Amino acid sequence: MIEYRQAGVEVDGYDLDGRAVTTRILRDVTLSLPQRRIAVIGANGSGKSTLLKLVNGLIRATSGQVLVEGLDPAREGRAVRRRVGHVFTDPAAQLVMATPLEEIELSLRASIRNRVERQRRALEVLASHGLEHVANRSVHTLSGGERQLVALAAVLAVGPSIVIADEPTTLLDLRNRIILGRAFDGLDQQLVCSTHDLELAARMDRVLLVDAGRVMGDGSPQEIIARYREQMAVRADEPAGGRR
Repeated sequence: MIEYRQAGVEVDGYDLDGRAVTTRILRDVTLSLPQRRIAVIGANGSGKSTLLKLVNGLIRATSGQVLVEGLDPAREGRAVRRRVGHVFTDPAAQLVMATPLEEIELSLRASIRNRVERQRRALEVLASHGLEHVANRSVHTLSGGERQLVALAAVLAVGPSIVIADEPTTLLDLRNRIILGRAFDGLDQQLVCSTHDLELAARMDRVLLVDAGRVMGDGSPQEIIARYREQMAVRADEPAGGRR
């Protein structure tokens, strides 16, 4: 289970006049997340991605604490990363090998030393996601959906118990969003997914609404998505340049 205990994130920087400033990205988040499928929604810059990156230590809380299956990512990062897989928005930022087969083999290198056995297992992983036909194709020739599925397969190959997905459907067309959504439905792992795709969010067990660094809504998909739509409709009518 993932727990946030009054977790906050502040970053230091400088304004246009060169004066030191501190910006609060996330503030006083207290949550327990036992559900199997959780979506995080909210406007750009609201703090969604930061909330997710706290889980595997990509960002550290500057106040409060985050626990993942009882482990603190800030102090036990290696143990946490063995339990948490991260799927990025753009698979091009995640895939480093020339072919899907090599990508999965890379994920398995630490756990399977024998090269023949590692390749056999990698082919099994690809087949389990319907990707065996692209095993030896260049990742650059794959569709966006295929690349995202390969990225997901590479994450799942090492057996995490939690999958974090940061706006995974943003670059996908409708067909590939449906395919990825089905792949998420079939996961045995807990899934926490930030998204602007409200159809994907509607498939989850629980939805969090993040706004200005705070969790402002927490409940069923129907309730929280409706609240978010109302919120955005109001803001769309506000003067250009944002709220006053």
